Amino acid sequence: MAKKDDANPHRRSEDQLLERVPKAIYEAELFRLQAELVKLQEWVRLEGTRVVIVFEGRDAAGKGSAIKRVTQYLNPRVASIVALPTPSDREKTQWYFQRYVEQLPAAGEIRMFDRSWYNRAGVERVMGFCTPDEYRRFLHQTPIFERLLVEDGIILRKYWFSVSDAEQERRFKSRLHDPMRQWKLSPMDLESITRWEDYSRAKDEMLVHTDIPESPWFVVEGDDKRRARLNMIHHLLDSIPYFAATRPPLDLPKRPGPTGYERPPRELNHYVADYAAEVIAAHEKQPKTGGKGSSKPDKGSDESS
Repeated sequence: MAKKDDANPHRRSEDQLLERVPKAIYEAELFRLQAELVKLQEWVRLEGTRVVIVFEGRDAAGKGSAIKRVTQYLNPRVASIVALPTPSDREKTQWYFQRYVEQLPAAGEIRMFDRSWYNRAGVERVMGFCTPDEYRRFLHQTPIFERLLVEDGIILRKYWFSVSDAEQERRFKSRLHDPMRQWKLSPMDLESITRWEDYSRAKDEMLVHTDIPESPWFVVEGDDKRRARLNMIHHLLDSIPYFAATRPPLDLPKRPGPTGYERPPRELNHYVADYAAEVIAAHEKQPKTGGKGSSKPDKGSDESS
């Protein structure tokens, strides 16, 4: 078992780490926090604020599902996700941070980086996709880069999602046998099992060099995804001095009376077939069962919880 930092005042016991947030409590509090995120979004839009949120962490630690809950009720024109693919041959010749700079927010925007420039500190370092000189340059330049962002007025928050090796492996196995989530697994993801300690060392070194006062790292314990989402969203809201911005009042106008418009014949348009009617008819033909079963597959605790 990995050692824990006894100096950490927020460290919890093993029993507490394994305790799962009850579903009813989780859903009620998540909805309340999401309502606050909508207020935060409106404040960002009206005040012209720029916000960058970095989501990093172990594979299968819950970054993607946390981002999904954060953005669930937000306007994608204001709050958008940045998930860049592998750099092109041209991008590989640019300054390393250049393609990320292009994704930074303008006034009134929130950018959530699902993986970020910290790829160089993790997978590129461990898998040998960058040279030692490129890696050392990254560790030197990253604090400078992030200080420039903060000095220019960008609100920068960085979250590292942590997960135990046992829980990561359990989630990998769940995805491996679930056709709806197999796309989440790649040979690169599975490398994180055999290179667990290499990634641990890379993470530790990254924190030493990039956990700076202007843009500190905040670690999210991710073995319980419900707890992780509540903790991360609450921390984000608590760390930004937003307020409930007043929206201009809106009134539905009275619909004007007809002016002689006639709709063209329906047969001139191409309509989507009523497939839903076929599903209903097929369902009604099935024999009734006494249980309350559902045809919806069990998604398991990896994503549904």
